[in-house]
Amino acid sequence: MSNSKLADIVMLSPNSSPRTAKIDTITIHHMATVSSAEACAASFLPTSRKASANYCIGNEGDVALSVDESRRAWTSSNAANDNRAITIEVSNSERGGDWPVSDAALNKLLDLCEDICRRNGIEKLSYTGDLSGNMTLHKWFASTACPGPYLESKMPWIAEEVNRRLGAAEAPVYRVQVGAFLTKANAERLRDALRVAGYADAFVTAAGGERLE
Repeated sequence: MSNSKLADIVMLSPNSSPRTAKIDTITIHHMATVSSAEACAASFLPTSRKASANYCIGNEGDVALSVDESRRAWTSSNAANDNRAITIEVSNSERGGDWPVSDAALNKLLDLCEDICRRNGIEKLSYTGDLSGNMTLHKWFASTACPGPYLESKMPWIAEEVNRRLGAAEAPVYRVQVGAFLTKANAERLRDALRVAGYADAFVTAAGGERLE
């Protein structure tokens, strides 16, 4: 099991456990402060704090590895979630209010989520607003507002953007024209033959593209 090459610094926290589940989830947290990745990782070094995260993303888009992906970080107040999730702490750009994050931090979050998915065989991110998806929120497991209103509002977009990069977005539909006729009856005759042959979606269009039944 590898770690992300996007990490600018490695500062491993002692606050972790052996992972007991396959990685299939990402949990995005906010730091509730404006911080660098290094400062966030340093805050997880004391054993007395009993907290950690797999990655920290600073306000400038810097990244620290705090817990190896092969190990469970102590981040989400829920062992079952953290055993299957890669957890990411993201710096805020302002304290309070909607707890926004900088564009630099948000863009690096997209990069990191894509990288995590590719290396761990996660084909698609799904944010459903509940535990049925594989993007989870700290607030679902503890009495906290984490990840704050701003990041929470961004979760569907984060999933959509990462899925686009992974090629997991909804695929376009391509159609093939199989004939052109001067008379409608001839076009309908071919349509009916195609439907009999098993192409139930065969249809006729007028010259301007209007679909005719």
